[in-house]
Amino acid sequence: MGLEMLQAVLPDYARDIRLNLGSLATEPALSDAQRAGTFIAAALASRNATVTRAVLAAFAPALSPEAAAAAKAAAAIMAMNNVYYRFTHLVGGDYPNMPARLRMNVMAKPGVDKATFELWSLAVSAVNGCGMCMESHERAVRQHGLTAEQVQAAVRIAAVVHAAAAVLDGAASEERGSLDRVAT
Repeated sequence: MGLEMLQAVLPDYARDIRLNLGSLATEPALSDAQRAGTFIAAALASRNATVTRAVLAAFAPALSPEAAAAAKAAAAIMAMNNVYYRFTHLVGGDYPNMPARLRMNVMAKPGVDKATFELWSLAVSAVNGCGMCMESHERAVRQHGLTAEQVQAAVRIAAVVHAAAAVLDGAASEERGSLDRVAT
């Protein structure tokens, strides 16, 4: 299953999501590797098996094995960091000043250039809704020379991939509800 199959399984009410997936697949503001890794990291962060399989089939071939692993690592490390840092930001108190004591070794040697890994981490942070992490990673990518257009492109990809996952999860829940009504 590739991107075309993912577009085909989206219901008609998600036509805009379908169209956006197609246009973002060739988003010119990002390099091929930046775009592919952003799709992969966002798909993993969105936690939908259908979306993840389709995105991996469509975009993993565009990456070296090291870059593909780095995109997956961005999703993994940010799944942890987004929860932790969102907590420290929202609760405040002493927590923001306490050491995290969480291993984050991949951030030092991610397997791709720092700007690209930070961009993928930003996309995942947008999916997971961690404002503190979004601010930190946006600042880092801009310091590494990426433009506002590149940042926006990555976040647009994350938003659309996440929307596809939400639509498919919602459609599956709707279908299960219909089956439950039939069974009773």
